[in-house]
Amino acid sequence: MASTKSKSGSSENFHTPEPSGSDQPGARWGPQHAGAQELAELYSPGKRCQEWISVLLCFTLMAFNFCYLVTYFHLGHAWHILLGIVAGILTADFASGLVHWGADTWGSVDLPIVGKAFIRPFREHHIDPTAITRHDFIETNGDNCMLTIFPLANMAANFLMLSPAEIYRNYPLYCYVFALAIFVTLTNQIHKWSHTYFGLPRWVTLLQDCHIILPRKHHRVHHVSPHETYFCITTGWLNYPLEKLGFWRNLEDLIQSLTGEKPRSDDLRRKSVFSLAHCLSSNVISCLHKGKKRRHQNIAELKWYHTIYNTKVERSCLTSDIS
Repeated sequence: MASTKSKSGSSENFHTPEPSGSDQPGARWGPQHAGAQELAELYSPGKRCQEWISVLLCFTLMAFNFCYLVTYFHLGHAWHILLGIVAGILTADFASGLVHWGADTWGSVDLPIVGKAFIRPFREHHIDPTAITRHDFIETNGDNCMLTIFPLANMAANFLMLSPAEIYRNYPLYCYVFALAIFVTLTNQIHKWSHTYFGLPRWVTLLQDCHIILPRKHHRVHHVSPHETYFCITTGWLNYPLEKLGFWRNLEDLIQSLTGEKPRSDDLRRKSVFSLAHCLSSNVISCLHKGKKRRHQNIAELKWYHTIYNTKVERSCLTSDIS
C-alpha cells in the first residue's frame, strides 16, 4: 500500500507497485507507469499560462456578479432562487458527466490542440488516479474556469446595461447561471477531493457525507476498468438514474452506428502497447534474474569443487609425509 502526498499536504492510499530496485518492471498504473509519465510531460508552459488567465478572469467576474446579485436580492424571489440553484447544480452535474464521458470515450491525445490540452488530463487520470491530488489549484481548476468566463461575462454585461426592472425580472435566471458557473468551476476541485483520503477539511468531508458534493466511495465505481459508468463528478446525483436508463451505453451505440468509431479505442490501443512493454520488460528481467541465479549456482559449484580439490591435495601431502 503506497501513500501519495499532495502539494496541499493531503495524501491518498492506493495499491500501487513499489519499485524494488533497478530491475523493477514497468508499473501497471500509478506515477511510475510509462504512459502516465508520457502524458504528464505533455503539460506545457503555454497550457499553464492559459489556466492562470482563466482562473483570474473567472473569479474576477464571479465576484463582480455576486455583488450585483446581493444588491438586487428580493425575498419575493426566494422560491425561484432556490429552484434556480438546484437546476444549476443538476445542469453542472450533467455537464460534468457529458464532458467526462466525451473525453474518456472518444478522441485521442494526439489530436491537435484539443488532445494535449483537454483530453490528456482525463487519460492520465485513469492510468494515475493520484495525479490529480498532486496538482495545485491552478492546474486543477484552470480548464473549468475557462468554460465559465463567457456566461459570467454576459451576466456582467447585463447588470451594466439593463434597467433595474429588467434585472429584477430576469433575477431567477441569473441565479441559475451563477449557481451553474460556481459548480462547473468547482467540479475538478470536488473531483480532487473525492480522491483525497487524508487531510481534508471537516466541512468538505461533511459535504461528501451528505452527498452535497461527490462522495469518495461513490466515485470509486467509475474507476473500475474499463471506466464506462458513473461519469458525473460534480455531485454524482445523476449517476444512478443515468446508469439505470443506460444513457451512456445507448449514446455510445448510436455514435458507433453512425460513425463506425469504437468507444475507448484509443485507451485500448495504449493499454495494449504498454501491457506489451510491461510483459517484455518482465520477461527480460526474469531472464536476467535466472541468469544471475545460474551464475550464482556456477560460482557455488566452482567453490565446492575448489574445496574438494584442496582437501584432496592436503590429504595427499599428509599421506606422503607419513610414508
